[in-house]
Amino acid sequence: MWHRQYLSRGRSAGQRAIREEERTQSSYSGQERTPIRGKKRGHPPGLRGKEIGLYYRDRNREKAKHANENSPVLKLSSYLSDRIKTILNISKLSCESPSDADEKPESQNNYRHISDSQFKRKFLEIVNGNIQSNIAMALNMESKLQRTCYLDKALQAEYDDKQDQTEYKNMLKFRSKLPAYQKRSEILQLIQDNQVVVISGETGCGKTTQVAQFILDDQLKAGNGSVTRIVCTQPRRISAISVAERVAAERAERLGKSVGYQIRLEKVAAREQGSILFCTTGVLLQFMKTDPALRNFSHVILDEIHERSTESDFVITLLKQVIPKRSDLKLLLMSATLNSERFSTYYNRCPMIHIPGFTYPVEEFYLEDILSFIDFKFKEPKPEPVGYKRHLKRYKELQNKKDEFMDMIQPYTRQLITEKKYSRQVIDQIRNSSSEELSLELIERLVRHICYTKGPGAILIFLPGMMDIITLNRMMVGSRHYPDRNYIIYPLHSRMPTVDQKLIFQEPPNGIRKIIIATSIAETSITIEDVVYVIDCGKMKLGRFDVDKNIQTLEPEWVSLANAKQRRGRAGRVKSGECYHMYTRAREMLLDHYPLPEMLRTRLEEVILQIKILQLGKAKEFLADVMDPPDLKAIDLSLELLRTLNALDQYEHLTPLGYHLAHLPLDPRTGKMILWAALFSCAEPIFAIAASLTFKDAFYCPMGKEEEANMKKLELSMEQYSDHMALAEALRRFELAYQRGDAGRFCREYFLSYNTLKLLSEMKTDFARYLYEMKFLDSKNPNDMNANRNSNNMALIKAIVCAGLYPNIAVVRRATKQGVIGWTPEDGTVRTHPSSVNNRNANFPSRYFTYFTKQRSTAIFLHDTTCVSIPILLFARPNMLIKREKGKCMISFIFSDNIACEPDTAEVIQDLHEALNTLLEYKVMHPATVSWSSAEGQLLKAIIELVSQKDEEIGFGDDTASKSFDNYDEPDTH
Repeated sequence: MWHRQYLSRGRSAGQRAIREEERTQSSYSGQERTPIRGKKRGHPPGLRGKEIGLYYRDRNREKAKHANENSPVLKLSSYLSDRIKTILNISKLSCESPSDADEKPESQNNYRHISDSQFKRKFLEIVNGNIQSNIAMALNMESKLQRTCYLDKALQAEYDDKQDQTEYKNMLKFRSKLPAYQKRSEILQLIQDNQVVVISGETGCGKTTQVAQFILDDQLKAGNGSVTRIVCTQPRRISAISVAERVAAERAERLGKSVGYQIRLEKVAAREQGSILFCTTGVLLQFMKTDPALRNFSHVILDEIHERSTESDFVITLLKQVIPKRSDLKLLLMSATLNSERFSTYYNRCPMIHIPGFTYPVEEFYLEDILSFIDFKFKEPKPEPVGYKRHLKRYKELQNKKDEFMDMIQPYTRQLITEKKYSRQVIDQIRNSSSEELSLELIERLVRHICYTKGPGAILIFLPGMMDIITLNRMMVGSRHYPDRNYIIYPLHSRMPTVDQKLIFQEPPNGIRKIIIATSIAETSITIEDVVYVIDCGKMKLGRFDVDKNIQTLEPEWVSLANAKQRRGRAGRVKSGECYHMYTRAREMLLDHYPLPEMLRTRLEEVILQIKILQLGKAKEFLADVMDPPDLKAIDLSLELLRTLNALDQYEHLTPLGYHLAHLPLDPRTGKMILWAALFSCAEPIFAIAASLTFKDAFYCPMGKEEEANMKKLELSMEQYSDHMALAEALRRFELAYQRGDAGRFCREYFLSYNTLKLLSEMKTDFARYLYEMKFLDSKNPNDMNANRNSNNMALIKAIVCAGLYPNIAVVRRATKQGVIGWTPEDGTVRTHPSSVNNRNANFPSRYFTYFTKQRSTAIFLHDTTCVSIPILLFARPNMLIKREKGKCMISFIFSDNIACEPDTAEVIQDLHEALNTLLEYKVMHPATVSWSSAEGQLLKAIIELVSQKDEEIGFGDDTASKSFDNYDEPDTH
C-alpha cells in the first residue's frame, strides 16, 4: 500500500518541492534551485518560454533515470515460473504450412499457420473481397420478393376490403388533410420516373408517416404486393417505434401485419411482402452485412437525413455504390427543408419535391421579452481569475469570450434604448454576460408564468442534457407549485428505456397540464400532438472529437438556426402556439445555419470496422467520398487504436478479432471485453460492465443526497477501487432482487435506475446470444455455469477490462481535497470525475488506472476508473516489448514507465504472452468454447494465476510505489 499520509495530508506543494530537491540533488544550468515555501512547485525564476519546457524536460529525464536505477525488479516465484514453463512446453497448437504460401495474397500468408476451418475460409473471403463483387454475388442470390400471383391478388383484395372499414375511413379523412396527401400523386409519379428522389418538408407536413404508405398502397392497388417491401430508417429508437405505431393505427391494423419496427433490442416483425419496416439506421447497416444489395427490399427511405448522423452519412455514401447495380431499387432521401439541395447535388442532381408545412401560427419570444414580464436578475459574472498570468491560456479564453459578447450586445442594446421598447432593467440584465449561461431558475419561473397566465396546452422544454433535466424536474417538484392533481411532468432523454419514452404521447385528463422536459430528441420525427408552448434554452450538448489532443469533449453549445426552427415547429400542432427562446435576438443573428455533421466531430473506429466488414476498401478512400469527409488525422487516430486492439493489421486488413468485433453492435473496446469474457469464462460480470459502458450506468445522484449515493456506490465496488466492478455488482444484485420481487426497494436503497438495470440485463442476454451464434458460448444464458467458472476472480475481471481498454492507462500522481490527480502521456494532468469511486480515495494498491470515458469539460476528467496491478498491465499490453539495459531486462509501456525484471522472469512472461496471442488467434479463427482440461485450459489457468498476483508478491510493494509516485512532472497550464 502507498503511504497513506503521503496522499492524504494536505501539505503544500512547496514542501514537496523541498523534499524533491533534497532527494534528487539536481540543478538546472548549474544553478541551485531555491524552493519557495507555501507556493506551488515550479521552475526557477528568470526562465522564459522554451527555457521552461527544457527545464521540465531535463528534470523529468533526470528523475526517470534516477527512478530506473533504483526501481524494484519484477520476479516471479520459482513455483509460478516453473509451472508456466511446464504448461508452455505442453501447449503446442496445431499449425499448417502450405507449400503454396508464397503464391497466396499477403492477407492469406498472415494466417497460413492456422489450420483450415469454415470460419477461416469465410474470414479470408471478407478480407480479400470487395463491395462490387459482393453486390454482384448478392444479386445472383434468390430474393424473398418473388412475384407470386395469388399473393398479389390476396393483398389487393385485402386493400380493397379495407376501403369499406369505418375505422380506416375515419383515419383516411385525417390523412387527407395533411399537406403531404395533397402531393400524393406528384410524389408517386416522381418515384416511378426516377430511382433517387429527395423529399423535403416542413414540420407537420406528414412526410414521415405518409410517404411510405403512399408507396405501399399504390403497389398493393396495382397488384405488386408480393414484390414490395419498404424499409424506412429513423435516427432514434423512439422515432422508429412511435412512427410504426402511428402508421399501423392509420391503416386500422395491429403492429406486425403490414407495418413493423426493429431496433437494437426489440422488434415487431411485419410480413415479408407487402409491408413497411421502420428501423434505426444502424439496423439497416446490419442488413447490408448479409445482403449488401438489399435484395429483400424494393424501396429504401432514409428519413431525417438533415441531422447528418454518422450512420446516415455512411449509409448515404454506401447506397451510392449499390443503386447502379440495383436499377429496380428506389431510394428516397427525406429531409427537413434545411439544405436539401446538398443531398440532391450529391446524388447527381436527382429531382426534389417540397411539401409545405401545416402548423398554426407560432408567436416567438426572446430573452428580452421574457425578462419584460418576469422580474429576474442574473448573477453577477465571476471576477477575473486571481494571478491570471499563471493561468494565461485560461485568462485569454475568458477575455475573448467576454469581448465577443460585448461586441455582440452593445450595438444591440444601443438600438433597444433608441427604440424605447424595453425598460432599463431589462437592458441591464441582457448586458450581463451571465444572461448567456443556462439558468434553470429562470426557466422554472417562465414555466410558472405560462401555467398561471396562459390557456391550456402541454409545455415542451428543451435542455442540453440528462442532468439538467433531472435538476429542473426536482426543482419543479420541490417548489410545490406543480401539484399532481394539476400537473404531470415527464423527462425525455434518448437513453431512457423505451417504455418510459412512450408515456409522453399519452394525453392527460382534462384539467391537468402536461410538462415535458427533453433534450434534442424531441426536435424531429416524434410529434407530441398537444404541445402548445415550447421553451428553447438555446443550448444542446454536442460531442466533439478534438483531433489535436485526441480527446472526446461533451459540452453545451449554441443551437443552430436549423435546430431552433425545428424546436419552434413543435408548437402549434393543435392550435396557435408560443415559442420562448432563452437568448436574445442579437445572439440569434450569430447562430450557425446548420449543425456540424456528426462524422466531423466523433471517433471513427466503428465506422472503419463497418467499412472493412462491408469490403469497402481503404478507410481514407471511402471516407473521402462522404458528403463532408472527416479530418485525415482523425482517421489515422482511429486506425491506430484499432491496430492497438489487434482489430486491424499493419496493412489495414481486418484481423480475425476485428471480424468478430465488426459483427458486434458495440464499441470495439467493449466488444473485445465480451469476447475475452467468453474465452476466460467470466461472462456475467464482464457482460454487465460492457453493457453499462455501451449504454449507460444505472447510478443517479439525487440532489442533497450526493454523499449517501457515493457511499452506496463505494459499497458496491467491494473495496476493489473500481467503478467497473461497482457496475457489475449493481446489476448482479439487481437480478437477484428481481427474482425475489424486491428490485424496487433495492434500487431506491442504492440510488439506481430500475428501468436502466432492466435494459442492461436484457443487453447481457443479447450479448450471450451473439456469442452463442458465433460459437464462443455453448448457451444463450449469460448466467450459465460453464460461462462463469471464473466470475468470482476479481483480478481476472479487472485484467479483461484493462485488456479491452488498453492503452487507456493513467498514472496516479497525488490525491487532493478536490479528488485524485493523474497523468496520461497524451493529456498531461487529468482528474478523476467526482462520480468515480476512486475520486476521494487516498490509498491505492497500485498507481495505475484504466478507464473508458475521458472527456474535457472544466478539466480533463476520467469518468470511470479501475485500479490495476503490474501483472494486469503485463497481461493487457497487446505486444510485449522487452529491452536489455546494463544487465537488466526492461518492459516498456506507453506511459513511460519501464519495469525492470529478472532475465528469467522476462523470458517466461514473453513466452507466455506469445502463447496467449497464438491461442487467441487460434480461437478467433476456430470459434469454440474452451476445454479447461486440455492444454489450452492449462495455459489460461496459468495466465489467471499470473494476473491474480499482487504487486508485492512480484517485488512491487507499497514502499516502491510511493517512491516512484511523482515521477511525472510538467508545468501546470490549467
